Amino acid sequence: MSFLLREAERLICAVLFLGMTLLGFANVVVRYATNYSLASSEELLTNGFLLLTVFGAAIAARQGQHLAVTAVVSMLPRRAAQAVVVLSVILSVGLLIVSAWLAWGAVQVLYRNGLTSYALRIPMWYYQAAVPFAFLLIAWRFVQHAMAEFRQAGADHG
Repeated sequence: MSFLLREAERLICAVLFLGMTLLGFANVVVRYATNYSLASSEELLTNGFLLLTVFGAAIAARQGQHLAVTAVVSMLPRRAAQAVVVLSVILSVGLLIVSAWLAWGAVQVLYRNGLTSYALRIPMWYYQAAVPFAFLLIAWRFVQHAMAEFRQAGADHG
């Protein structure tokens, strides 16, 4: 179970990518064999890319590979640099929590309005339901990485 929790976003991305690859391949085969295409493939692939993006961002956050400008931080004294890094983590996590809250609001609006997708005619909120949780996962992974970095810095200094 700890493996699933530790590697959740990697597993989700792997399954999504495999499914998207198979769907894209099937669409190409059907298009060239019959001159028709799978109408739902565009819808599924577009939403798959959205989910790949947010869960991929969680992987990057956990590994500390998020976008960062370190030129200013590297010129600061050690204590000031630590303060700037802590502030950036707090602001980043805050932004991610607000994003999760807004994404959850969007899911609720889609649910209440009963909008359905154009090709498969399934409720649109199905596609969006994972996004708020993905934002929270990114925030959690961001905090995990920051804590690991500060523990490492303390061990290196001590």
